[in-house]
Amino acid sequence: MSNTSSRAAGISMDLYLLIARVLLVALFPISGWAKFSNIGGTTTMLTNLGAPQPGLAVWVAIIAELLFPALVAIGLFSRLAAFGLVLYTAGTIILAHRFWEFPAAQQFGQQMSFFKNVSLMVGLGFIIKLGPGRFALKP
Repeated sequence: MSNTSSRAAGISMDLYLLIARVLLVALFPISGWAKFSNIGGTTTMLTNLGAPQPGLAVWVAIIAELLFPALVAIGLFSRLAAFGLVLYTAGTIILAHRFWEFPAAQQFGQQMSFFKNVSLMVGLGFIIKLGPGRFALKP
């Protein structure tokens, strides 16, 4: 591969990583803002799900869904933030998306949320492995 084509491939990979970072985490701040806008309702939901310390868990969820995605998107501590999102997302699967425990009418939606979260975790794993690329605010 010539130096010019390898440079072009590097730019396209860096651009791909930037787009992937932003799109991969886009839904987290939407969810985080909804939780922040209804802290009481979110606390009640977490209580009903059996979350330990729901009053604290609501703030962990809000911070995780607002801070970690911002760091991933801008490429600052992106590997660490992506790992934090993997752990957080795994927790949401364990706490809220045990589709096999839901009534038949709700299983499909919960199953889709379960596998959406698994897919997000895999995508975040690529960010952890590959890093943020060149278009990032690295520390």
